[in-house]
Amino acid sequence: MSAPIHRIDPKLKLIKCASFDSIIDVRSPSEFLDDHLPNAINLPVLDDLQRESIGTIYSQSNPFEAKRAGAALVAHNISLHLQTELAEKDRNWRPLIYCWRGGHRSSAMATVFSDIGWHTKVIEGGYKAYRKAVLDGLDHLPQRFKLILLSGATGTAKTHILRAAATKGAQVLDLEKLANHRGSLLGGEPGISQPAQRLFESLIVDRLTSFDPMQPVYIEAESNKIGQVHIPSTLWASMRKALRVTITAPLAARVPFLQRDYRHIIENKDNLMMILSGLRRRYSKEIFEGWQNDIKNQNWDGFVTAILKTHYDPSYARSTASRTLTDILALTATRLDEDDIIRLASELTEQDC
Repeated sequence: MSAPIHRIDPKLKLIKCASFDSIIDVRSPSEFLDDHLPNAINLPVLDDLQRESIGTIYSQSNPFEAKRAGAALVAHNISLHLQTELAEKDRNWRPLIYCWRGGHRSSAMATVFSDIGWHTKVIEGGYKAYRKAVLDGLDHLPQRFKLILLSGATGTAKTHILRAAATKGAQVLDLEKLANHRGSLLGGEPGISQPAQRLFESLIVDRLTSFDPMQPVYIEAESNKIGQVHIPSTLWASMRKALRVTITAPLAARVPFLQRDYRHIIENKDNLMMILSGLRRRYSKEIFEGWQNDIKNQNWDGFVTAILKTHYDPSYARSTASRTLTDILALTATRLDEDDIIRLASELTEQDC
């Protein structure tokens, strides 16, 4: 006897509360790469080339032939998934499935799973309905929370302090982690690509829906763009009205901290020169040649000090001057080592806000 197939509402809270073991996106790899439910895996019933080919047959030749050819490919691909990624799933495994609109692709896989005996859920309306729920969340969720921005010049360990605060139970919206980027000229993470804009937005909403509106949400002060992705406009507007905590640290602590935190860049100095070339038009020939000489001679104390004073600190001063936020706390770092970061995180989370 086949197991039941249940269709669930695409509302984000209901998806989070639904009982399942795996989320399966059966769309093509390119659709999955653009956006998907957080923690979903991609088991396409048609890959990109197959989907394009079937669509061409449908529109230019014969819809019946397209459906028959598509069914054969879908059956073959589901069979492959059962023999590979799903081969070890036991009889109690419970999947949640979705496709573009909750139609043929998800129904085909759900039917096979039901015949096997797996209790299966399908998102009503598929990804399209889920995306609408994400957009609704972006419109309404940010204003439900008291946002507290951690602000400070480059090299004051803001991200590390927030992550230490998260380990203490604070609600932290770590935009740089979600964006796979540190938010500055040198902020690209080695070997890791950034998510597409829609996926970045899905990840933000996923985090916000997990937070308690009665508790503050800590977030790092950012520009409205982190690498190649943009902070959604409604969240950005809320950040522009947030409370602010400012951290200061002596240059003597910031310089060695940055050398530790950006070790991967120091170890690839040729790539560093290429990245810095984007600043050539903004600064004089003498300044740029000074950076080049420091890098060439591996004078990292000199280089980090110079680029902080010339580029990063003036940029931070301009950005701070343009934001009229309510300041609620000032944190003062000393060494920016592990103990100092933990102390600062404690001071941040112990405030009465």
